[in-house]
Amino acid sequence: MLKKTVLTFAFLTVLTTFYGFNARFGSPVTDEELRSETAAGLSPTDALLEERTCVISAYDNLIRDISEPEGNDWRLLSAIAYHESRFTPDVTSRRGAKGLMQIMPSVARQFDIPIEEVADPATNVWLANKLLSKIEATLRLPEGISEKDRMGILLACYNGGIGHVTDARRLARLHGEDPNSWEVVARYLTLKARPEYYESEAVRYGRFTGGRQTLAYVEDVIGRYDTYCRIARRRFGGKYGERPSERSPRNGNSPLPQCMRRG
Repeated sequence: MLKKTVLTFAFLTVLTTFYGFNARFGSPVTDEELRSETAAGLSPTDALLEERTCVISAYDNLIRDISEPEGNDWRLLSAIAYHESRFTPDVTSRRGAKGLMQIMPSVARQFDIPIEEVADPATNVWLANKLLSKIEATLRLPEGISEKDRMGILLACYNGGIGHVTDARRLARLHGEDPNSWEVVARYLTLKARPEYYESEAVRYGRFTGGRQTLAYVEDVIGRYDTYCRIARRRFGGKYGERPSERSPRNGNSPLPQCMRRG
């Protein structure tokens, strides 16, 4: 365990040092920029890409380099980061969540990361990836589940807690509905605020009053993810713009686009 922790710190330290010197710290793509047309007649995406090396935020390189080896889509992690912190690494919520991905101290403890290291961007993104991977491994969603359903359930767990989402899936089974449908799970998450549901024997984590907030969170992140996919596709074409389900196996010898290159 000690050796694993030391190696993790070494990896994160290298990433932090590199990106601290090489990242271009511009402002993230905002909603207003995505909607507006430019005076030159270009789409907002065209204008943004001419101004920036990175297409979504100054953390594109870091998020991609940490997320892809974990098997997660860097654009989804970017969408989460925008919602959670607007790409602000030094923000702390009233509940104590820290950094780009708003990581709680309890999550850091799960992965043996000291609290004082959580706000570091590389550590923060690494923890978010590990948390998503742990959630997916715990849920054991079927292979045939649609991308929309899978993403909705995972994001709901990230925001509202895996316990409440698991309760909602148990309620769905109890009532003869599909526990792998995000639409169904979302409905039962909201219903968990009512005693006739949270007092059910199928429920282990009690009342949940944050259902509407979690549903809004999922909708916002997925909507932004779709936008980021379009931006990446427009800039880089198929290779870096495709969703994971559309992507062919990566060729390790393929050149990285400018945003993804080191140095």
